[in-house]
Amino acid sequence: MLDPYLPLVLMFALAGAFALFSVTAAPYIGPRRYNRAKLDAYECGIEPSPQPVIGGGRMPVAYYLTAMLFILFDIEMVFLYPFAVAADKLGLFGLVEIVLFVATVGFAYIYVWRRGGLDWN
Repeated sequence: MLDPYLPLVLMFALAGAFALFSVTAAPYIGPRRYNRAKLDAYECGIEPSPQPVIGGGRMPVAYYLTAMLFILFDIEMVFLYPFAVAADKLGLFGLVEIVLFVATVGFAYIYVWRRGGLDWN
């Protein structure tokens, strides 16, 4: 009864074994040439500061807004791909639904644009 799932279980077991082997073998196989430059934080050639300069040590809200907008429009793409695959089978109903979905996300985009959420001062 569970025979069709055997290849899937074997694939997950093989992936887990490979991940475990890679993590445990890396310290023994990899090079061990440590120096100060490798252990420092990388910030595009600029010396890292202990805290953000803007806002007295707090992160600007623009970073969080940008992250939320990225997630919003990324989720839009996640919903559009299955529609693109099954568009011919869904017919007119699918077309109406996806137009409503894109219009809703479009209104959200226009709202964010008009409120200045996409401006970097």
